[in-house]
Amino acid sequence: MLSRTADHLFWMSRYTERAENTARMLNVSYETSLLPQSADVVEEGWEGLLSISELIPAYTAKYGKVMPQNVLKFMVRDGDNPSSILSCLRAARENARAVRGALTTEVWETQNQTWLELNRLLEGGAFEREPGQFFEWVKYRSHLSRGVTLGTMLQDEAFNFLRLGTFLERADNTARLLDVKFHAVENDFFGRASERNQEADFYHWSAILRSVSAFEVYRKVYRDVITPGRVADLLVLRRDMPRSLHACMREVVDNLSVVANQQSAETQRRAGRLLADLQYGRIDEILSTGLHAFLTQFLDRVNDLGGGISRDFLVAAGD
Repeated sequence: MLSRTADHLFWMSRYTERAENTARMLNVSYETSLLPQSADVVEEGWEGLLSISELIPAYTAKYGKVMPQNVLKFMVRDGDNPSSILSCLRAARENARAVRGALTTEVWETQNQTWLELNRLLEGGAFEREPGQFFEWVKYRSHLSRGVTLGTMLQDEAFNFLRLGTFLERADNTARLLDVKFHAVENDFFGRASERNQEADFYHWSAILRSVSAFEVYRKVYRDVITPGRVADLLVLRRDMPRSLHACMREVVDNLSVVANQQSAETQRRAGRLLADLQYGRIDEILSTGLHAFLTQFLDRVNDLGGGISRDFLVAAGD
């Protein structure tokens, strides 16, 4: 496959996944902000959301003080923010258009229709009227894109690069979300909060789970109260949890093995070693040495993998 084609497919899926992840985080932050709580706690919540995407400097340079409506505007419809939902879906559509011939008609029409409908919704004020419904629509369009890809694409190299982009992006987002959210409550990390804080803790941890569609999964797996250690275990080490770091890295390794070429051995080795750390890791060991340190290292390694994939597959010789 031509490297430019692989590059467009890889980034089409990454941007689609990024838009969905942004919608998930915004929806949970918006719903959480409606709960009874102090203004300082609300502001910290929105700052945390910006911190996940490393966008605090860019936001403050443009809007100044952190205010919910401005954060929502910045993360949804600000075309100058490369991580906004508008920017991500525009980039996904442009990458899809560049490789129209490598996609089925259904995949292309799904991407194109998403972009056209997004503009209609934003121009019509649907986002401002019903933020929750808008975020659900973004998630639905991402689900639809993945489903149409799985249901209509030949499972060749084009399909593998789409999957690589999706799961590398998902792993990065899950790690960022966990790092920021756990850091926010690290003083009560092992669940020894006072009784008056237990209700707030429940909403905090359930919000994290709901942001990755894992609340019902948690109840099914653990059948008990929500504790930080189990949340970490579910989202880091459980292979059967679709958005866990382990599940994402399994997909990355499997798809890398299919598209492997003469220069990708080192990237495959690093991906395999990262997967092995998750496959044979224990959550008590990770927590005892520090979850923040573990996730920081994980993000560095995922970023390194992205660079390796670009060098091995996505950059044409002579570029």
